[in-house]
Amino acid sequence: MPLHSRFERLAKPAVYVIHENDEWVEPLRVAFRQRDIPFAEWFVDGGTIELADIPPHGVFYNRMSASSHTRAHRYAVELTAPLLGWLHAHGRRVVNGRRALQLEVSKFEQYLALQAVGVPTPRTFAANGRAEVLAAARALDSTPFIVKPNRGGKGLGVRLFHSLEELEDAPDADAVASLDGIELVQEYVRPARDSISRMEFIGGRFYYQVDVDTTGGFELCPADHCDIGDRFCPAGETPPQGDAAPASVAAKPKFVLSSDAPDAGLVARLERFFRENDAEIAAAEYVENKQGERFVYDINMNTNYNRQAELDAGGGRLGMERVAEFLGAELARSQAA
Repeated sequence: MPLHSRFERLAKPAVYVIHENDEWVEPLRVAFRQRDIPFAEWFVDGGTIELADIPPHGVFYNRMSASSHTRAHRYAVELTAPLLGWLHAHGRRVVNGRRALQLEVSKFEQYLALQAVGVPTPRTFAANGRAEVLAAARALDSTPFIVKPNRGGKGLGVRLFHSLEELEDAPDADAVASLDGIELVQEYVRPARDSISRMEFIGGRFYYQVDVDTTGGFELCPADHCDIGDRFCPAGETPPQGDAAPASVAAKPKFVLSSDAPDAGLVARLERFFRENDAEIAAAEYVENKQGERFVYDINMNTNYNRQAELDAGGGRLGMERVAEFLGAELARSQAA
């Protein structure tokens, strides 16, 4: 028996979605069905790959997430790595391949690759162990500063410290939280506004930018279904604060599609970055300081879209629909080849 039954094979070429979160894939399922694009899902929370087996024909879209361990799928990433290697070895068309997976689970590797194409990133130290984290914070010599997991996801575990003493007084669990044991000690780039920007790329090309309100914290998952609570996701509304706030003031949405022209230079460098790192459907998050400098601090190789923000912008740009169209076109191209 070649493969575990959970890795479904269709009789004809199809789009195969490799993932571990049903809720995040639901909008893509709908888009596939609306366009009559044949697809199957490989839910990777376990399974078997036979070295001598041959994979089915089709296009394989890797949506494995760095946060899979937060959904009790501890080794989903580790199994996806040889799965992608097996597909590559047989010449299958893979969207977001092995290098994309490697960067998905290492922010420090992201920064190295971003700097290689001229994209500014915040000053960062990688440290293993509480003593090393404290030493890195001393060496950074800048407050406030951020400590965050090298391998995390959804913004979980990102902590802002206003002084070295605050970090020294933090419990051990708050000082080291990364799945791989590597914490990043990073300068805090104070945003010009209380927001960050997230650039979405589909087919390796810029699609749109969404501005994200950060007043609620660092957990900025944009998915319509997100299991970190209503404070951060799905996009909620933040009412005016204080007794003086008038009841008639409209609540502020957390996610808003930007109407501003994108930074053409940054877009070009990020398109090169994704092209050189085997990623075609991904997002880059950046913060702009008061001097107008923009620093990319996170790359999401497994990206989601906020439908309400898309509809609020008129519904002309729908992320999952565009993803389905791109994958359908790649499937047709692979069949022709």
